[in-house]
Amino acid sequence: MTQPAISRFPVPELADLPADIRELIEGIQERSGFIPNVFLALAHRPEELRAFMAYHDTLMDKDDGLSKAERELVVVATSAVNECLYCVVAHGAILRIRAKSPLLADQVAINPWKADLSDRQRTIVDFALRMVNDSASISNTDLNEVRARGLSDDEIWDIGAIAAFFAMSNRLANLSSMRPNDEFYTMGR
Repeated sequence: MTQPAISRFPVPELADLPADIRELIEGIQERSGFIPNVFLALAHRPEELRAFMAYHDTLMDKDDGLSKAERELVVVATSAVNECLYCVVAHGAILRIRAKSPLLADQVAINPWKADLSDRQRTIVDFALRMVNDSASISNTDLNEVRARGLSDDEIWDIGAIAAFFAMSNRLANLSSMRPNDEFYTMGR
């Protein structure tokens, strides 16, 4: 059986990519055991992939503020609202691993209001969903409520920045009809 295309747009061969992009993708392949389709799908525009990766890594690889699992929680919750199959599946796998929970990602993606969340996770998810659904109406009162629930200004900013970045990522994945790698479905289960 032939695998479906990973994108509606041209997908370059790894060997044809600029050296820095090829090295980046090969490093990811070495760490994960496969090449996530997002890198190949976005690699047809190398300058944009470089910018995408720089901002992604700045947001998602921090060691202070939100934990790496909490950052993935924001991605899964917001990507589900944005109906992004790729990001829900790929980041759901990462969330399962980082949260050490085989259930959390699926619960949040399907119905975040019924997911088994701690009070802190609930605050994070609620604010992330507010960013997706109604960011224009966020007020100082809203921010004070989130602060009162234990989040710092840096954590609030991170939730907003991650939600915003993945809104763009979700739309690119939807535009390209990016296909999640089969490997993601079983990771962390």
